Amino acid sequence: MTRICILFGYCTILSLVISKSSADQTPVTFTFKEFQYKDSPKNEMTFREFETACEQSSACNHMSGLSRTRCVRECVSPSCYRELYQVDPLEDGEIDVRLNSFKGCFIQRSGRTRN
Repeated sequence: MTRICILFGYCTILSLVISKSSADQTPVTFTFKEFQYKDSPKNEMTFREFETACEQSSACNHMSGLSRTRCVRECVSPSCYRELYQVDPLEDGEIDVRLNSFKGCFIQRSGRTRN
């Protein structure tokens, strides 16, 4: 899987579906908006505070697995969830390449940008 980021913060994930014959290989392209996220202790602490509160909320605490992950992300930031996951929700076994963009969106929209 190859990640290509182009202008305006949009990223494309390219991968090949491997099949029995090389003629059957179909490229799969996935594009999402990328928000810059600075991985700092303060940003992580801020995100984790909201994530923990959502995990403990009555809306999400009875769920498990992927349903819980989706619920918690939507609880943390409904607008960021809509922008990054609504059209193409996380699937079982998917590596979440959008998580850092989600965190960046959350930090930016919460007005808690920290260095």
